[in-house]
Amino acid sequence: MTIFRGTFLDTPDNPFTGGDLRVDTDAGVLVTDGTIVARGTFADVRRAHPAEPVVDLTGGLVLPGFVDTHVHFPQIRAVGGLGLPLLEWLDKYALPEEARMADASYAAGVASEFVRGLAAAGTTSALVFGAHYADAVDVLFSAASEVGLRVTSGLVVSDRLLRPELHTTPDRAYRESLALAERWHGVGRNRYAVTPRFSLSCTDELLAVCHDVLEEVPGALFTSHLNENEAEIAAVSELFGGCDYVTTYDRHGLVDRRSVLAHNVHPTDVELKLLANAGASVAHCPTSNAALGSGLFPLTRHLQYGVRVALGSDVGAGTGFSLLKEGLQAYFAQQLQAEDGHPLSAAHLLHLVTTAGADALGLSSEIGDLSVGKRFDAQLLRPAEGSPLAVSIAHADDPEEALARTFTLGTPADIRAVWINGDLLHT
Repeated sequence: MTIFRGTFLDTPDNPFTGGDLRVDTDAGVLVTDGTIVARGTFADVRRAHPAEPVVDLTGGLVLPGFVDTHVHFPQIRAVGGLGLPLLEWLDKYALPEEARMADASYAAGVASEFVRGLAAAGTTSALVFGAHYADAVDVLFSAASEVGLRVTSGLVVSDRLLRPELHTTPDRAYRESLALAERWHGVGRNRYAVTPRFSLSCTDELLAVCHDVLEEVPGALFTSHLNENEAEIAAVSELFGGCDYVTTYDRHGLVDRRSVLAHNVHPTDVELKLLANAGASVAHCPTSNAALGSGLFPLTRHLQYGVRVALGSDVGAGTGFSLLKEGLQAYFAQQLQAEDGHPLSAAHLLHLVTTAGADALGLSSEIGDLSVGKRFDAQLLRPAEGSPLAVSIAHADDPEEALARTFTLGTPADIRAVWINGDLLHT
């Protein structure tokens, strides 16, 4: 047993439906075998467990580990390719890096950089777009296991309109996907995600195979892209006989509670209703949407229809692994929409990068907040003395204002320690 002492902030009750930020100052959290077994004032927890060791986290903020619901493993070295819209950006920056994953040794170097970048940014769980090559997906899962991250990922499949070396066939996609799932799904903290790149690059035959794999791997997730860019949406509609983007997946049984679809910047009302009724989730990727000029995410409309929303970094179109930065950009995007936007508080932002992400990934019974019964996935934010964030927090009126200032000024450099399942990560 270990007692963690500090100021703990989390959102067990959804702020979008009336919940508040939960703040416990000078609190004690008792962890046994990675699970939180008691939480209260430090004095009370210490009195009940006088012999247990104490980890002193005072002087900072203890938050749940972040949950990234959309991030591309092969694209870390493509971050910063600015000035192009989605399809042109893919051709110039992303897809050449995706093709380099054919070299397993190159992929292993990228995988190591990738998982350590996530952990250093306070991300403890992630839904990761894998690679088009099975060997590269293997090295991703190996690297995640070495660091200890909770990673859900899989083979990315496409059979048209990309570089030819990234194409597969329905039969090959089926065989390689099932083989990867057999090796990694449910092994340690790894899970499998069925991952067609997007409808634009997938025939109906390939999407049908994706459904077959999803049904044959109990507990697997489904992830892909949706309604990101207007030119992309028009091309998808033309390829699929005029149907909307969500329907290209739904008609193959790929839209349900297991589905996490990235972006959805330009949805129709019909699509939002379908997503809500299916229980699917949307990964909002604010810095990517801004960098590629994709548009402003219609959060209000998603909430009105009851669509689940969480945040993703979308590295490499996104501008880094920090979900603090994504939260701030999400705030900006809503402010820019005036009366059509949804005002976001610090509690909303924390919810989007923790509990909402855990819910989207089907992990809300295990992670997302720091309640009794949850796993101790946590991070300590403690800025350097005299830094702009430290000065700003010192002059905050209360912990919620300190959290708002953390989203505004915080970077991975302010994250002093990260725990997953109660284990301190060494990255």
